[in-house]
Amino acid sequence: MAYDYSIIGKRFKKAREQKGMTQEALAEHLDVSNAYISKIERGKTPLNLDRLSELCVVLEETPEYLLSGANSSSQDFLRHEIMDMLEGCSPEKIRLISQVIRPIIQYKEDK
Repeated sequence: MAYDYSIIGKRFKKAREQKGMTQEALAEHLDVSNAYISKIERGKTPLNLDRLSELCVVLEETPEYLLSGANSSSQDFLRHEIMDMLEGCSPEKIRLISQVIRPIIQYKEDK
């Protein structure tokens, strides 16, 4: 399974901001550089399991949420995942995505 580190990075950033932490505070807590935290949040560097575990403890998030968007408190994680992917897309790209998914949504399944 391939991971989209840019989406994972957005989840890390969102979790950090929800904790009211700056990149500097998180970096200091983990004894890493600010640049390293920035690279994680921009999806420019992969994480090893030890670092993932440390981040989960500090940010009080589950690895499942940070890696895949699955959140045990939310049955709607795929909706949030799609919304995260759409963030930052150009209007043209959003129109194209809309054209692709509209027939799927309108399709009536035989039951």
